[in-house]
Amino acid sequence: MDLDVVRTFVAAADAGRFQDAAAELSITQQAVSKRIATLEKILGARLFTRTARGATLTIDGQAFLPHARDLLRVEERAVASVRPGRRALRVDVIGRRLAPAGLLRDFHRAHPEIELDVVTLFDADAAINAIRTGTIDASFRAVTMPGRQLPDDIGAARVFDEPIELLTGPAHELAGARAVTPAELVGHRIWMPGIVPGTEWGAYYDALATAFALTIEITGPDFGIEPLLDTITDSRSLATFVGEETRLVWPVDHGLRRIAVRNPTPVYPHSLVWHRDNPHPGLAALRDHLRSGRRDHSDAGTWTPTWA
Repeated sequence: MDLDVVRTFVAAADAGRFQDAAAELSITQQAVSKRIATLEKILGARLFTRTARGATLTIDGQAFLPHARDLLRVEERAVASVRPGRRALRVDVIGRRLAPAGLLRDFHRAHPEIELDVVTLFDADAAINAIRTGTIDASFRAVTMPGRQLPDDIGAARVFDEPIELLTGPAHELAGARAVTPAELVGHRIWMPGIVPGTEWGAYYDALATAFALTIEITGPDFGIEPLLDTITDSRSLATFVGEETRLVWPVDHGLRRIAVRNPTPVYPHSLVWHRDNPHPGLAALRDHLRSGRRDHSDAGTWTPTWA
């Protein structure tokens, strides 16, 4: 259905005269009459009764009017969904339980007027491709990896260095520790089946294992976080790494322990990535928000890969 014809019908219904509708739409009265006639032909019903004083809606016209208004509202929402400055700011986070999602929630609380569309792409390469094609506006990623550089049209800024914690079950040898050092983890089995070789998080944990001679196992299928927690709960030998800001919920009887890693503290380098030519005003607000509230744990007591 031609929405210009529908718009003309609504204008004529509101004005009560074709002449006034023509003035509102900046078209001729003849064009209004022609559009109304076209719509009546499409619907197979008369919509107006013409009188000397103007035009009044028929019963069919009255029945069609609320639906016509709905069509125009849908059109407006459809256009707004892709119009820069009006559409939602599309941001990729690596996972909805992880620290970047928390950073985005903080931004939303500070700027509730900015509509957000949150997505989760697979890895940094997929995120950067989506940024370059305009599918998303920004992404939270650890973007620099060995042997790779960002394209010139992509901007990035480090926004959060997240400490890494050890997660164990209640029967694990280290379960009673309040903190451990990387040196104390040598020889312990750290199980992370969610690591995918070639990803940015895979590169990070490869570097961590190499730097401190740790055993990080990625064998076995990845069934998600709940099965991982179940396995860690029942194991005396397996532990895993989680980010300090990762939101985890488990049954009380699991008795899992989140243990700080110190001297040094490994931190995961989260960056915001965006296209340098992106004009969305929400993106500028997000960058300003992250810049002003950056939580930086990087100091002499922390570790992160040299490529970060």
